[in-house]
Amino acid sequence: MTASVTAVVPDVTLREYGPSVSVPLAAGAGRALAAAGILQSVTPAPGREGHWLLRAGSRVGAVRTPGGPVLRIMPKTPVSRLFFLLGFSLDPARAWRDSREGTIDTGAHDDVVPALAHAVERQIDAALRRGVLQGYREVEESALVVRGRLREAEQIRRHFGRTPPVEITYDAFTADTAENRILRAAVEQLLRLPGVPGPVRRRLAHQRLRLADAQPLIRGQELPRWHPSRLNARYQPALRLAEAVLRGASPEHRPAAAAEPLALDGFLLDMNKLFEDFVTVALREALREHGLTARLQDPHHLDTAGLVGMRPDLVVRTGDGRTPVAVADAKYKIEKADGLLNADLYQALAYATVLGLREAHLVYAAGRQPERFHEVHGTAAGQDRRGVRLYQHTLDLSRTPEQLLSRIRELAGKLAAAAPHPRSSDTATQ
Repeated sequence: MTASVTAVVPDVTLREYGPSVSVPLAAGAGRALAAAGILQSVTPAPGREGHWLLRAGSRVGAVRTPGGPVLRIMPKTPVSRLFFLLGFSLDPARAWRDSREGTIDTGAHDDVVPALAHAVERQIDAALRRGVLQGYREVEESALVVRGRLREAEQIRRHFGRTPPVEITYDAFTADTAENRILRAAVEQLLRLPGVPGPVRRRLAHQRLRLADAQPLIRGQELPRWHPSRLNARYQPALRLAEAVLRGASPEHRPAAAAEPLALDGFLLDMNKLFEDFVTVALREALREHGLTARLQDPHHLDTAGLVGMRPDLVVRTGDGRTPVAVADAKYKIEKADGLLNADLYQALAYATVLGLREAHLVYAAGRQPERFHEVHGTAAGQDRRGVRLYQHTLDLSRTPEQLLSRIRELAGKLAAAAPHPRSSDTATQ
């Protein structure tokens, strides 16, 4: 009697913006992966039937394809640095006070998913150290006795006024709170991810038991809302990271001409978004030291008719928030060989023109020079004959957290230098 052997599909490792890799995939799975948009490109491999060429873009992490391989996408940035950027973006005030305090503990893991699972489990363990948080929650149910308040409209609609049962509502003191539901959902999501190490998986299972009184969330359902308060202060770091896990979970994608959706379980971080979030949030914190405010994704229009919208990543304004003094855009991309990225420069010029500024700034994740500028011909609307300067800065993500924040302070100083400095009364002309 011949024993049946189940073929083990090996994992596939891709590199962020790395070369394409040929992978055996069923036609339906390949088309669904292409439609999902989680990779830079997914195309049939020429001359190799049943194989697809996969090339990773800005998203890093891991995804399991049904019946296919687990795709692991390795970041160019060291994992510990990646999670510093994430931790800072989630809790900037704490991280700005002390870069070490804002660092997420990833253990000794150098892959995104194991590091994430370790970090979330440690944060949840710290949150639950003083016990599971409980709170009051409104409960609506049918009961044999009256408890709390009678829901008269429901009583009439469901039971035509007869009793029992009675439709009631009351406030229950319970562990089934929005905070615990979010933590439980994050734990369960991590337990489904490929590549979570055994010891971390066991600790996550233990945390799930501690959160057993919280109701599970339905997949695809909007996350319950929670509000920061003194009572849930110890939960807040874990909650912010848990929400990042749940929002980074890969959704279901329905391939063309298929009756059922293709579930792609995994976790992916978009490095474009992560870099943009870190740069803009960190600059906003640093600009406060100069008495300036900053708006992220500030909406404007290129044309007077208001038909062409534009959203600069960061617009620096005076302390009262009224007057724009500088504009910046974060670009997670590598400088070209000649150092010029014309489309970015055109975009920066449009921002400066609309806002009536003499300069605009672009911040890149890598480049050949720490800074360069371009003097633009012509004038900005409403200004004198001087042109506009477009600055290109680089922020090397391989640096330590302290060095990154030092560089952010330096960039904030350059943005603040464009702000008007009115003369004080003691220096005014006698």
